Amino acid sequence: MDRPDLSGRRIVLVTGASRGVGAATALRLAAPDTHVVVNYREKLKRALTVVEDIASAGGSASAIGADLSDAAETATMLDHIRDEFGRLDALVLNASGGLERTVDPGYALRLNRDSQVRLATSALPLIPAGGRIVFVTSHQAHFHLEGGPLPQGYGPVAAGKRAGEHALRALIPDFNARGVGFVVVSGDMIDGTIIVRLLERRDPEAVATRRTGGPLPTLDQFAGAIVRAVDAPVPSGHTFYVGGHDYLGDSRLPPEAATMLP
Repeated sequence: MDRPDLSGRRIVLVTGASRGVGAATALRLAAPDTHVVVNYREKLKRALTVVEDIASAGGSASAIGADLSDAAETATMLDHIRDEFGRLDALVLNASGGLERTVDPGYALRLNRDSQVRLATSALPLIPAGGRIVFVTSHQAHFHLEGGPLPQGYGPVAAGKRAGEHALRALIPDFNARGVGFVVVSGDMIDGTIIVRLLERRDPEAVATRRTGGPLPTLDQFAGAIVRAVDAPVPSGHTFYVGGHDYLGDSRLPPEAATMLP
């Protein structure tokens, strides 16, 4: 089958895009001028469904499997993107993990820090000036260094994602040197995600407490914020916050430029 003509379209890679936030983000990116690369670890059928949904919405997409914690698979994915598209206009670092009971104690740090840094630095030569890297995180992780209660079992994930954000922010001078922007999107617990469903089983009180301040952000709201972050005219290092006004009213609010979204 002939390859589609992608000339004039921007190429956007969304990691962990076979379900949840990643899938919703990939679908929100659907547009005639955008080709979305849907990364998945093992759920090929789900990823192909996302690709079909994007096509039905008038966009263009393809799926590519890679376990980001595996350096060889990550390299193969980027080689494919280089050979197929020649560039990568935006990279959405959405994939995360560590809450699964079957993973080893070091997995959360390897995936949420080491893998994110490896992918961002390896993809950088493919991203032209004007491109952007978006790191997706949670308030529990973003504010992890400032302390505060965490849902049961979420500690390693929070620590890993905060370490990943810190390591990526340290690379901003390298990103800037190539004209590539870096922004962070941090959200409260997001209704409708597998993370909230898992936490409701392990620590229902923690989820109920987050709901006392009002409705949690929805999957669609959070995905919309991520898509906005891909193009928003903000300086490198900017943070978009979604939900969780109680976090933001605290003196722990970090000094970097920030935007609060509904």
